[in-house]
Amino acid sequence: MPFIRLSKNQRRKVAVFFTCLAIAVFAWLFFALSNQYEYTIKTKVDYINLPQNKAFHPLQSDTVTLKIEGTGWKLLFSRINLIPETIKVNLKSLSRRNFVTFSEQLSDINKRFHSTHRVISVMPDTLYFDFSSRSVKKVPVKLLYKINFKPGFGISDSIEVLPNYITVTGPIEDIEDIKAWGTDTIQVDGVNNTVNARVAMKSPSNNVTIYPSMVEVKVPVSEFTEKSFDLPVSIINNEKNIDVKLLPSKVRVTFLISLNDFANIVRDDFVAVIDLHDWSEKQYKQLPVIIKKCPAFCKIVRVEPQMVDFIIEQ
Repeated sequence: MPFIRLSKNQRRKVAVFFTCLAIAVFAWLFFALSNQYEYTIKTKVDYINLPQNKAFHPLQSDTVTLKIEGTGWKLLFSRINLIPETIKVNLKSLSRRNFVTFSEQLSDINKRFHSTHRVISVMPDTLYFDFSSRSVKKVPVKLLYKINFKPGFGISDSIEVLPNYITVTGPIEDIEDIKAWGTDTIQVDGVNNTVNARVAMKSPSNNVTIYPSMVEVKVPVSEFTEKSFDLPVSIINNEKNIDVKLLPSKVRVTFLISLNDFANIVRDDFVAVIDLHDWSEKQYKQLPVIIKKCPAFCKIVRVEPQMVDFIIEQ
């Protein structure tokens, strides 16, 4: 293909042409996007002003379609979170009827939108609800946490949650299977002191309420150190009272304990046993040592030996 050489004057004309074309396209886009357009988006509903003496079940999906009027610019940028993820629906009217209509709430809905957007309609316009009596029950609080400790530190006592029970209110069928209610997850790194925090409860569904919505949490944290005891080994499940000689008859247990409890832990806080069923039923040649009793928040590091020999004396 032959190479076309343009004179300086011709190149200037070509540059002017493309510049004018770009300006014309930009101007067309500008005026086109400045016009008003209607478009639809889907969003979820968030119920407010729930009736206090009734439990309800929405009879339709919690997602509705909004018809919105706005400029082309807003249509272009509506995909970058100018539109809220949820719209609030006021349920105050459920005190006298079993439905709410969006047409009655368009003014309030539009107040929460960007000033250049206007919600024209919502589909469906009417939301229907089924009512039932509200039930109340108390359930324990389940603390969720991810705590990373500094080396040598750990939880040294029972975690305190105040209150440790919350009240759950809602339809019987919605709350009857609720056995506990979780908190938001506490996430802390490099911990070497007791953690005190105020934690929010997990958000309930639209037709369930909880009280309180926050709890006080105390996670006792202390430094840990090693301690050891020599323990006699007892025999369990010896129904036939067989004479058994253990070799050795004692084991050394090494464990981690908090410095606060170091002086309070004594040998009698531990019990080491072997299970004779491991010989009579499983035909073990050596019997594993089991630590049957151990103080709370005490972590076994090692048991020496872990297996013992035995002699059945006839």
